[in-house]
Amino acid sequence: MTKIRSHISVSLDGYAAGPGQSHENPLGRGGERLHEWAVRSAAWRRHHGMDGGEEDVDSQVVDACVENVGAYIMGRGMFGPPEGGPWDPAWTGWWGDEPPFGVPVFVLTHHPRDPLPTPNGTTFHFVTDGIEAALDRAREAAGGRDVMVAGGAKAIQQYLAAGLLDELYLHVAPVVLGGGERLLVNVGDPRLEPVEVIASPATTHIRYRVG
Repeated sequence: MTKIRSHISVSLDGYAAGPGQSHENPLGRGGERLHEWAVRSAAWRRHHGMDGGEEDVDSQVVDACVENVGAYIMGRGMFGPPEGGPWDPAWTGWWGDEPPFGVPVFVLTHHPRDPLPTPNGTTFHFVTDGIEAALDRAREAAGGRDVMVAGGAKAIQQYLAAGLLDELYLHVAPVVLGGGERLLVNVGDPRLEPVEVIASPATTHIRYRVG
């Protein structure tokens, strides 16, 4: 059965990105610190076509997060560029020719664009008719596997507020950003049941079932 899941790193004070996001600094000031636990892991490096990294509990979490995912949904801010607006055909995302997905990705946007295939099997589809339309297309593309709402914060907020998420996995980094883009705003009052907590020296992973 297809689950609609999401996972995202946040600071202790609830931010998914730091202040001052820009083309040169897409995660804002201090935002990269939220992801240090993942970037140093062997699993993250493997999924990005790199060698090395730590084989530890954080690496196991990375593998668990991508297991059984058949399609992704992301917001325009995650695909970029951060200034938004009509598409520049030269912009193909942050990831180069081989993005780390390997399955269809559905990008929420107000601006139409033709599908964008890549050499490693990822195809970006640009959806202009809302989050439910994107979910319908992603669910069909996933073929019985899970759909991952990858981010950023605004995309996750929309799916959580609409009651469309089955699972939310937060990776709480021991970082205080003091500003930026909060995750849990404008989401109503969802029922979140913690079903798993995994601690490491780098972060605390909390998986919630969304009621």
